[in-house]
Amino acid sequence: MGKRICISVCVAISLAAGEAAAARLKDLVTIEGVRENQLIGYGVVVGLAGTGDTQQTTFSNQSLTNILERMGVAVSPTAIRVKNTAAVMVTATLPAFAQPGMKIDITAGAIGDALNLQGGILVLTSLRGADGQVYAVAQGPVVTGGFAASRGGASQTVNHPTVGRGPNGAIVERPAPSIEPKSVVHLQLRQYDYTTSARIVEAINKNFAGPTALAHTENAGLVSVAIPAEFAARSTEFLAELENLSVEADRPARVVINERTGTIVLGKDVRIAPVAILHGKLSVEIQTNLAVSQPEPFSQGTTQVVPQNTVGAKEEKARNVVLKQGATVEELVRALAAIGSTPRDVIAILQALRAAGALEAEVEVI
Repeated sequence: MGKRICISVCVAISLAAGEAAAARLKDLVTIEGVRENQLIGYGVVVGLAGTGDTQQTTFSNQSLTNILERMGVAVSPTAIRVKNTAAVMVTATLPAFAQPGMKIDITAGAIGDALNLQGGILVLTSLRGADGQVYAVAQGPVVTGGFAASRGGASQTVNHPTVGRGPNGAIVERPAPSIEPKSVVHLQLRQYDYTTSARIVEAINKNFAGPTALAHTENAGLVSVAIPAEFAARSTEFLAELENLSVEADRPARVVINERTGTIVLGKDVRIAPVAILHGKLSVEIQTNLAVSQPEPFSQGTTQVVPQNTVGAKEEKARNVVLKQGATVEELVRALAAIGSTPRDVIAILQALRAAGALEAEVEVI
C-alpha cells in the first residue's frame, strides 16, 4: 500500500493601504533616564499540598531552616522532611518614578523539583536591583493559572503550574532611580531612522517657535530638546505637550519571511523593478508497495515480504508573471495569486527577486 506525505504551509500577507497615519511622539520615542528597572530575589513558597521540593533539592530545606532559625526555632536541615515548600526565583519590573508604598506585580518560578505552586504563599522576599539595593519586598499568594493532578499512574497537567504570578504582590521600599529632565530632554527613537529623526525636530521647532530652535538631531536615534524658559519650573507640562505632537514616521521597505510557519509580511513601500517571473513546480512522489513472496511447496524457503519502491517525478509547465516599472506589493501579490502560487512558491520567488536586484526592499528571515 503506497503512502504519500504532503506538507502544507499557510501564508499571511499584510498589505497596508493608503498613506501612513501620523503617530504621537510618545509612541515613537522614549525619554532618556525615564525607564523601567528589573528586580530579582530568592524566596520560598509554603503551603503546597505535597507538590513541593523533594529531599534532592537541598537548598530548599536550608532556606526553610534559616527562616525558622530567625523565628527562634532551631532545626537541622537534614532532619526536615517536608513536601509543602518550594524554592523560587522572584522577578518584578520597577516602573519609572515608582515611590515607596506603591505596589507592583511579581512572577515566581520554581528552581527545584517542585511539581506545582498552586495554592502556595510566598514568604517575605527582598527584591534587588542590578546595584544590589533592595527596592521592593514581596509576599503573598501565588496564582499559577494552571494545575497538575495525578493518581494511579495517570497524570494531567494544564498550562505551566511551576510558574505563578502575584498581582500587587510586592511593595516598593525605595524610589526608582529615574532622572527627571532639567534643562535638556533627550528623546531616544524606538526605531532609529534619519528621516524620522529629522521630522521630529521639524515638528518640535514648528510647534514651539521661538528665537532659537529648541530641537536638533544628535544622530539617527537621538534628538535633543532644550526646555523653554517658560517651562523651566514646569518640565512635566512641557513633556506632556511634547508627547502629544503628531509625527509621520518613515518606515523602511522590508519583507519579513518566516519559513517555519509560512508567514510573509510585506510593507506597502516595497517596490518591484521591471521583471519577468517564470515559475514551475517539480513534485517527486515515492511509493512503497509491500509484496508477499511465497516459497515453492515442500521447499526449505520461508515466506518473505519484499518492498517494491516506485519513484515518479512530475514537472508542471512554467507559469509566468510580468511586472512593469513601479509595480507595488499589491500587484505582486495579485499576480502570484493568479498563477496559483503556494506560500513556499512565494518565499522562493521573493528570494529570487532579491538576488536579481529587482526587489527594492530589505529581506529579513526570522
